[in-house]
Amino acid sequence: MERMDVLKNYYTTHDEDARLVSKRGSVEFLTTIRYIEKYLKSGMRILEIGAGTGRYSHYFAQKDYTVDAVELMECNIDVFKRNTRPGENITIQQGDAVDLYNIESDKYDITLLLGPMYHLYNEEDKLSAISEAIRVTKRGGIVFSAYCNNDSTVYSFGFVRGGFKGGAYDHLIDFETFKLSSTPKEVFTLYRKEEIDSLMSHFNTQRLHYVGTDMITRFIGSTVDEMDDDTFALYMKYHFSICERADMVGASNHVLDVFRKR
Repeated sequence: MERMDVLKNYYTTHDEDARLVSKRGSVEFLTTIRYIEKYLKSGMRILEIGAGTGRYSHYFAQKDYTVDAVELMECNIDVFKRNTRPGENITIQQGDAVDLYNIESDKYDITLLLGPMYHLYNEEDKLSAISEAIRVTKRGGIVFSAYCNNDSTVYSFGFVRGGFKGGAYDHLIDFETFKLSSTPKEVFTLYRKEEIDSLMSHFNTQRLHYVGTDMITRFIGSTVDEMDDDTFALYMKYHFSICERADMVGASNHVLDVFRKR
């Protein structure tokens, strides 16, 4: 119940629909779309688990793909429905990523898990969400799973915003490794790559890409927002050149794990 109460409070007080619209927000969106479109072919069916207000689902439905969406929060479902345009072949139902009991196995070519891993706080739920995403995906299909990265929060919250001062969060911080822990109260669960690798070791999949979807954008967001179109295009070219570099991905605020179901 605590998880649901916290998420309801968060998503009814934050404009989730606007998050990916600004130039800085669009970096994550454009990067995720770029990687999904590497694997999309005509006639493929897409499932988005944790669809939020439908930014990705509607994008692909408007390109004539069949899209089914699952979302936990009623407030997001309401916006999702308002955003639906005539002619979209799209459905939305309420559901939880950890138990997609009413969705049949091996059904989808592309499965998007772009939000639920942000809000799962124990190992069992994390493994359940990944397992369910894999289960509903066809053999050979592609799953896209997004995570919030630990170390950008160390920089931005711990040092820039002073979160390491005062002791209020000391119980969630390992001051030797600077791994940050989360409870529902903190809303977002934070990951390092080795944790994602450990989760994925339980499944028979093939990793295709491990991508920083916004990279350094969080740290220069106002600069990105003020770029003219030519400069922003150049910035995106640079971003795409570094977003899979192993020496760079750890600085990203969001990461995307792309893998094939074997």
